[in-house]
Amino acid sequence: MASGSASSGSSGQSAVVTRFAPSPTGYLHIGGARTALFNWLFARHHGGKYLLRIEDTDRARSTEPAIDAIFDGLTWLGLEGDEEPVFQFARSQRHAEVAAQLLESGHAYRCYLSTEELAERRQKAQEERRPFRIDSEWRDADPATWPNDRPYVVRIKAPRDGETVIDDLVQGQVTVQNVEIDDFVILRSDGTPTYMLAVVVDDNDMGVTHVIRGDDHLNNAFRQLVIIRAMGWTVPTYGHVPLIHGPDGAKLSKRHGALGVDAYRDDLGVLPEALFNYLLRLGWGHGDEEIIARDQAVEWFDIAHVGKSPARFDLAKLQNLNGHYLREADDTRLAALVVPLVKANGFADADPVLLEKAMPVLKVRAKDVNELAEGAAFLFAARPLAMSEKAQALLTDEARGRLAIIHERLSGESDWTLEALEANLKAMAGDLQLGLGKLAQPLRAALTGQTTSPGIFDVLVLLGRNESLARIAAQAEVPAGSQV
Repeated sequence: MASGSASSGSSGQSAVVTRFAPSPTGYLHIGGARTALFNWLFARHHGGKYLLRIEDTDRARSTEPAIDAIFDGLTWLGLEGDEEPVFQFARSQRHAEVAAQLLESGHAYRCYLSTEELAERRQKAQEERRPFRIDSEWRDADPATWPNDRPYVVRIKAPRDGETVIDDLVQGQVTVQNVEIDDFVILRSDGTPTYMLAVVVDDNDMGVTHVIRGDDHLNNAFRQLVIIRAMGWTVPTYGHVPLIHGPDGAKLSKRHGALGVDAYRDDLGVLPEALFNYLLRLGWGHGDEEIIARDQAVEWFDIAHVGKSPARFDLAKLQNLNGHYLREADDTRLAALVVPLVKANGFADADPVLLEKAMPVLKVRAKDVNELAEGAAFLFAARPLAMSEKAQALLTDEARGRLAIIHERLSGESDWTLEALEANLKAMAGDLQLGLGKLAQPLRAALTGQTTSPGIFDVLVLLGRNESLARIAAQAEVPAGSQV
């Protein structure tokens, strides 16, 4: 499908087709990413198609960087569309054609009410404490009386009696009295289509069978049905998913961690499979399963199991889940992610081979890629090492004396392996009648400048014999009269 185009209608279509249709006025936020995920999963589960549409009709706020950020985030999560994306603005002429058809069939009308007239009627309704409803005298006017020298909008003729019922896949049966539906505008006075019209036309022309979106669009569905039925088009199946709330139950905002998908990747060091899994579990579940792989998600996903209550976003849970996926991740892949971060932290000579070698012990402790980079910093630090305050506190005169003995003992070690170093230091601790920690703590400080690190024997092996001995020697100056 060419960019900006769409197929010629949904009549008779049986295969499942879903769509994700973001407005490019900012980043791909976490709620939008989950909507995309649910649409992708539903289509995959049913062997259908998942399409993308960029709703860029708001020309003042739609930007190319936002479009790029949306595509970038979707690609990172593995949620690219199955066809080339449709750009809504490019289809404005098609939207206007449908408005003309609705005028021709009598399902819409030209409304010449001015902004001032509408404001006066709205004010009067407020004063009389009654709901404001559009009641235009132009609704039933003979088209032959329509003036051609005055600005007008095109309004749909909404039904005025009865009710409209939607059997929603998530919300269940929802009913609205038709008297509550206004004759809303479908074509503005400048001839441009409104969002309400454009969405309906595009969904039809793209063959969308299932509209899965946030429940803030539920009211829109009742209005959009007016257009669909007036055109005689196939009514899609709706599934309106509750929005995501913060841990405190309030609508999710930046203070809860509601960032763009790119920020979870770039700033928080989250892996795409972790965010995929976390978003899947936000409002949907399969028994007590927490760790759900992509293929398993496709097999299990059923929108009927999406809850009716808002899901609560919990950054700590995402980080814990991310830690799991870090431990499962390929070491070469992780090293490639960490290299630029380590270099950005001032270690220009960061060695990818050494980082890959270190990953098995680094990723055990880390919850995100940033922590991996921080944990790897000691590998490339130049002497003399910068010491944290806690590490400096460990390097007492007594500890430095013990480091001198460690240096002497390890200088005679020819087998610089994990097993040999562990045996050597444990034997030394026994000789000195000390717990191993009394040696390991100052040794860790001397080798890393920190009080936390991978296992001390792993550190010795990763740094290598020469660098390890040099770092120990730098801290092993024994003042006169000290006792070991």
